[in-house]
Amino acid sequence: MPDIEKRLEAFVRLGHGIIVFPGGVGTAEEILYLLGILLREENADLPFPLILTGPTVAAPYFEQIDRFLRLTLGDAATSRYEIVVGDPAAVAKKMTAGIRKVREARIAHKDSFYFNWGLEVPLEFQRPFVPTHEAMAALDLHHGRPPSALAADLRRAFSGIVAGNVKEDGMRRIEEHGPFEIHGAPDMMQAWTNCCVRSSSSAG
Repeated sequence: MPDIEKRLEAFVRLGHGIIVFPGGVGTAEEILYLLGILLREENADLPFPLILTGPTVAAPYFEQIDRFLRLTLGDAATSRYEIVVGDPAAVAKKMTAGIRKVREARIAHKDSFYFNWGLEVPLEFQRPFVPTHEAMAALDLHHGRPPSALAADLRRAFSGIVAGNVKEDGMRRIEEHGPFEIHGAPDMMQAWTNCCVRSSSSAG
C-alpha cells in the first residue's frame, strides 16, 4: 500500500469485523481510524463488530484505551466496541454473532460479501497525512468538535508519533527540527500521555 490511509481503508473495506489485540501507538491509531468512520452519521446503522481483546494481563492496557476514548469521543464511540479479556471463547461467539448480523444486512441491502461498499469513508480518512511539524501543530485536539472529525485528527496525531519514532522521514524531521508540538485540551493531552505516549516522548 502507498500509505497508511490506504492500508487502513483496505482493512475496513475487506473485513466483516475486527478484533484488536494489545499493541502500542499504532494500535491506537488503527482504533481511532475505524471509530472515526463508524461514528459518521452515514454509518450509524451499519453493523461492524469491533472487539478489543487479549489475555487477562491486557486488561490495564484496554482500560486506558477505554478511558481515553470516553474522554475524547464520548459514549457514542464506546457503544461501537466491546472489551473482552481473558476469554477467547466469548470473543469467538461474539464475533460470530456480529458477523451474522453483517451478512444479514448485506443480503438485505444487496451488498457484496467481499467488499464493504456500504461503508462511507470520507476523503479526510483517505487523504494521506504527512506528519510535518507544521501539520502536527495545526491539529485541532479540543472538545466540542464532532466525534468523527476529532477522531480523524487524533488518528493523525498518533500517526505522527509513530512516524517520529520508527519511520525514516519522521525521525529525520525530529533530528533536524526537534520534537513535534501538539496542541489540545489539557485533559485530553494528559489522558494522551497516560494512555499511549509515555514511551514515545522523543516525538512529542
